[in-house]
Amino acid sequence: MSKPRETAVYTHGHHESVLRSHTWRTAANSAAYLLDSIQPHMRILDIGCGPGTITADLATLVPDGRVTGVDRAPGILAQARATAAERGRDNVEFAVADVHALDFPDDSFCVVHAHQVLQHVGDPVAALREMTRVTRPGGIIAVRDSDYAAMTWYPASQGLDDWLDLYHAVARANGGEPDAGRRLKSWALSAGLTDITATSTAWTFATAEERAWWSGLWADRTLASSYAPLAVEGGHATTERLHAVADAWREWGAQEDAWFSVLHGEILCRKEG
Repeated sequence: MSKPRETAVYTHGHHESVLRSHTWRTAANSAAYLLDSIQPHMRILDIGCGPGTITADLATLVPDGRVTGVDRAPGILAQARATAAERGRDNVEFAVADVHALDFPDDSFCVVHAHQVLQHVGDPVAALREMTRVTRPGGIIAVRDSDYAAMTWYPASQGLDDWLDLYHAVARANGGEPDAGRRLKSWALSAGLTDITATSTAWTFATAEERAWWSGLWADRTLASSYAPLAVEGGHATTERLHAVADAWREWGAQEDAWFSVLHGEILCRKEG
């Protein structure tokens, strides 16, 4: 049985195999659709900041402004602060926050950004309303989420088909929506936003190094991250099935002609004012 939307569980957790992916993310490879809208004086809220790599990049782009990174998991914020310190960014701060109930006044930020967040939250429409509340009139709400059903790969792999079916089951049982990318515009309209630009871009993993990295982190994530007990204890998979999925990832990644693409939906919404 799926969890009520308001009690959604973050499926991935913060195991090293997950952070291997999260720390790879930059503003360039994960928020390019937003960058032309950023000006040096802006105040930005980065929701679901994780280890802070995108947050620190955004801080670099607003030398006369300030960035606030927030996450529901207090433990990851120590790494985010370390990332900002290593880069010498003193115009960034971090705090614990829930996107459904942000502890900021109305009209606080020029830009409110969320990358790979709405697929994991209990009520994405309510989250967008709250993001809009803390955005200044004329400001921007920027959201990017992957769409698991639109992920595609070559060569065909029954093991990866099984991975995708299993991931959908676990994520939805946790209260999330793994195919969020295609729903972002619809959610934004339901949240009352009207000035919406919807786009899409993809990550592609095709070189030997990229394939090894992508397949390796998913193999490890399947067995060692918080996803594994959620899958087993939730009755979605046995440990044997998880090992078979992990093996399929490594077998796929070792093939010279292997290719994988991750489609993302994106929305830029301008708040009326």
